[in-house]
Amino acid sequence: MVAPAALNYDDSSSAGELGHSADRASPSVVQRIRTKLTTRDGWLGDYDYAYLFTPRLPFLARERKPGPFFGLNDRMPTVLAIILGFQHALAMLAGIISPPIILSGSAGANFDSNIQEYVVSASLMCCGILSAIQITRFHIYKTKYYLGTGLISVVGTSFATIPAATGAFAKMYANGYCPTDADGNKLPCPDGYGAIIGTTCLCALLEILLSFTPPQILKKFFPPIVTGPTVLLIGVHLVSSGFESWAGGSGSCMSRPETGLYSMCPSTEAPHPLPWGSAEFIGLGFLVFASIILFEKWGSPIMQSCAVILGLLVGCIVAAACGYFSSSKISSAPAATFIWVHTFKLSLYGPVVLPMLAVYLVLMMEAIGDITATCDVSRIEVEGDVFESRIQGGVLADGFNGVLAGLMTMTPMSTFAQNNGVISLTKCANRTVGYFCCFFLLIMGIFSKFAAAIVSIPDSVIGGMQTFLFCSVAVSGVRIISTVPFTRRTRFILTSSLSMGLGAILVPDWFSYVFTYSGDNTGLQGFLDAIVIFMESGFTITAFVGLILNLFIPEDEQGHNAVEIDATEAPAESIDADMIVMQHQTLDSEETEKSVMNNEKY
Repeated sequence: MVAPAALNYDDSSSAGELGHSADRASPSVVQRIRTKLTTRDGWLGDYDYAYLFTPRLPFLARERKPGPFFGLNDRMPTVLAIILGFQHALAMLAGIISPPIILSGSAGANFDSNIQEYVVSASLMCCGILSAIQITRFHIYKTKYYLGTGLISVVGTSFATIPAATGAFAKMYANGYCPTDADGNKLPCPDGYGAIIGTTCLCALLEILLSFTPPQILKKFFPPIVTGPTVLLIGVHLVSSGFESWAGGSGSCMSRPETGLYSMCPSTEAPHPLPWGSAEFIGLGFLVFASIILFEKWGSPIMQSCAVILGLLVGCIVAAACGYFSSSKISSAPAATFIWVHTFKLSLYGPVVLPMLAVYLVLMMEAIGDITATCDVSRIEVEGDVFESRIQGGVLADGFNGVLAGLMTMTPMSTFAQNNGVISLTKCANRTVGYFCCFFLLIMGIFSKFAAAIVSIPDSVIGGMQTFLFCSVAVSGVRIISTVPFTRRTRFILTSSLSMGLGAILVPDWFSYVFTYSGDNTGLQGFLDAIVIFMESGFTITAFVGLILNLFIPEDEQGHNAVEIDATEAPAESIDADMIVMQHQTLDSEETEKSVMNNEKY
């Protein structure tokens, strides 16, 4: 780990990446602050704000002048920075709240509503604080290494943790680590949650160590043929939990007693309880899903980047009008909260170590891909020493944030890809926007009634949003796989790794009856549980098999490098860094000139 005293803030990127601003004499700090706060240009500038808010409807069609591109350290209007920072926060919101809702609910630690509200608030606050580390980029004293990317690399609660954590909780309740009542119903398990986050803190050291490995070596051992199927199966696993919530919830309300009576979701005490899978629940989830599509089709740029959270808002409005909401949780929630209001005893849970190590390998490769994409849309180089230092700093910050997140009572954090779309859409890669994003996330987390309102949302509404969101994770895996040329070798590796992973997802208890030990040797029982969790976590099997086969089957083997070409199609070409640079770093002269003018003005 890196001692904070050995870190220095690094702002050297402005000279290399924003040449037009580095070549000009900068006004003093006082003059810049006075200009920003006391002049119209400082607050508003001449930006086309209507572009951000005008829906793309036929009768509202208007000619839009292309806006300037704001680089990492370009000066920009204060109001625009605030608006775009809030846009980034909204684009992340759905992804940030989903993991803590799942891990604190019936599929995880079964917390009561007060603890669930705290976990959601803590997730928002942690994301705001830890994103600032990535955005700032610190130089480690007297070394060539960095902590952070210096880009708008915001972080959120990782989805990759969910399959491993929910599998671990299932084992904890089965072996008595977590308590149950006389009827076998699951009780809250704070010790189990503390064991999960304690284990993730230790496993984060793997990513910290790997961050000092040259990116070329990491890509050799963890190429897209290994990481793509792994991310794909994480998304596939998560979609099942989203679909369960869409139909009304998970856990006991899904049971079908032999008497023919259906359990009520979420419970008989909840407003408007219904049997799992009722048409009303399905309709609410579909409304959210359809709203997301409509916002993407006809929404303004801000609506498009926040389509998921706006779809959730539409579902909440309809659910409230139809009596599915209860205000009791919101009324009883405190006005404000902060990290460590609730704490959990940290411990190590051995059976989940191997899956969590696999999670951090996935997070590392996701970080490399997301940082590359962020450099791309930010119009800075995607090769060379500076780029590699951003990769190294981003991966180190990802692992470092994993340790800090556990100490802040949260599961691991990872860089989010949603913000790359916002950068591309708004033509703004300015770090000031990233800091405003962090500020809004922190404020959302501190005001705990906001988290209470999120926890009060009916499962079917959350499920419609989560199904779309989690499927986007699977699509990210497909995108990674698509960068790999389909040869006989790659097809063989994909088939081998996906076969076992998909089987473990479709038949989740397939390995539960292999070991029959029932003695009182807790060490042996923990070792056997670790093997079972590993074998029943589809993404871990896929990652392991893919990693071994990629190293075992040589690329120069006879016949394994022949690209398979369909008779009706042209040969597929792999994507390389040169193509990315050529495609996204060709600014026209008009936009470049406007960017220079903006930098001088603000």
